[in-house]
Amino acid sequence: MSVLSGKNIILGITAGIAAYKTAFLVRLLVKADANVRIVMTPAAKEFVTPLTLSTLSKNEVLSAFVNEEDENAQWNNHVELGLWADLFVIAPATANTLSKMANGTCDNLLLAVYLSAKCPVYYAPAMDLDMYKHPTTKNSFDALETFGNIQIPAAHGELASGLTGKGRMAEPEEIVAFLEKDILKKLPLRGKQVLITAGPTYEAIDPVRFIGNHSSGKMGYAIASEASALGANVVLVSGPVALHLSNGRIQIVRVTSAQEMYSAVHEHFSTCDIAILSAAVADYRPAKIASQKIKKKEGTLTIQLEKTQDILKSLGEIKERQFLVGFALETENELENAKTKLEKKNLDLIVLNSLNDKGAGFKTDTNKITLIDRDNKVMPFPVKPKKEVANDILQHIIEQLHA
Repeated sequence: MSVLSGKNIILGITAGIAAYKTAFLVRLLVKADANVRIVMTPAAKEFVTPLTLSTLSKNEVLSAFVNEEDENAQWNNHVELGLWADLFVIAPATANTLSKMANGTCDNLLLAVYLSAKCPVYYAPAMDLDMYKHPTTKNSFDALETFGNIQIPAAHGELASGLTGKGRMAEPEEIVAFLEKDILKKLPLRGKQVLITAGPTYEAIDPVRFIGNHSSGKMGYAIASEASALGANVVLVSGPVALHLSNGRIQIVRVTSAQEMYSAVHEHFSTCDIAILSAAVADYRPAKIASQKIKKKEGTLTIQLEKTQDILKSLGEIKERQFLVGFALETENELENAKTKLEKKNLDLIVLNSLNDKGAGFKTDTNKITLIDRDNKVMPFPVKPKKEVANDILQHIIEQLHA
C-alpha cells in the first residue's frame, strides 16, 4: 500500500503544455488510493479539459471562486480547501504562477488555496529553457524554499520550443515516487520493525469444538495500519478473525492456537524494535484433544485444562532493546491489576481497557484506554474510534523512543 493511501491531495494545474500529463498523474494518485481534488487556473483549461480530470478524480474540478454560469452556484471556499488537504501538489508550475506564489499575488482560486494551505506544498516546475535559467525564476525558487515549499525537480530533455535542456516537468510516475519517498523519509517510525499480535486464539477440544473468546482483532489491526502509515515495517501475528489488510509493509502471519502464536512471536521478536501484544490469548487449553468429535451424552462433561505459555511474560524475560507493550482487559481493580502486570512481565507500557467502560471491549469500533508507563504514570483517554486509539498508543511510544 502506498503512503499516499487515504491522503487528501489537492492537485493545482497551471497553464503550461505539460498540463496534458496531469490526466496520467491524477490516475496514479487515485490508484494509490488518495483522495484527489483539482484546482486549475482558468487558462489551464485550454491545455486539458476539466471533464477529463473530474472523471478521473471523481470530484468536481474548480477554477473560479464562483461558477458565474450557474445562478445558484455556491462560493468555492479556498480556506476550506486549504485546510482539507494533507498535500498540495502544483504540477505543472509555470514561471508565472511560481512568481505569484513567491510574491504573494492572489488573482485566482489556485493561488488563494495556496495561500490558505496549512499542509506541505510540492511544486513541479515546467517551462522553457531560457525561462528556467532566468534570474527571476531562481529568485522564485529561493523564495519558495524559504517558505518550506518542496520542489520536484524538472528534468532535462526536449522542450516544447524545440530546445533541449532543463525545464521539462517530471513525469507523473516520477512525481508520485518523489512524493512517496519524501513523505516516507519524514515518518517517525521509518525503518522501525514493529511486531503486533491481534485477535483471539482458539484451543481445540476436538476436531469440531474449541475454547475461544470474543476478540474481533479490530484493535490490533488498527494499530498495524497506523504503524505502517507512520513508516514502520509491520509483522502482524493474527489469530482467527474476519479482517483483511492489503498493505505491502504489513506481513500477516495467521495462527490459530496460543502455541502457534507463541512460536510465531518468538520467531520475529529478535528483529523487532517495538512489540505490541494486543491479542486476547487463551490462558488455558484442553490437556488432551479428542481425535474424534465428542458425542453428546447424558450428564455433564468434564474437560481438564492446562495453562498455555505466557507469551508476554516470555518476551519480557528475553527482551534487550525492544520496547514491549502489553494489553490488560479488566473487569475489577483495573489500575492495580494493570500495574501488577506491567511490573511482573517487564513491560515498557501497558494499555488498560475495562469491560465496565461503555464503548470499550470486544467487537466494538471504539475503545477507551488508559496508558500506564514504567514510572506508573497513568494517562487516561476518552472513548475514541480504534484508529485514533491506535494513533494515541503509537504517538506515546514514539515520544518514549525519542525521550
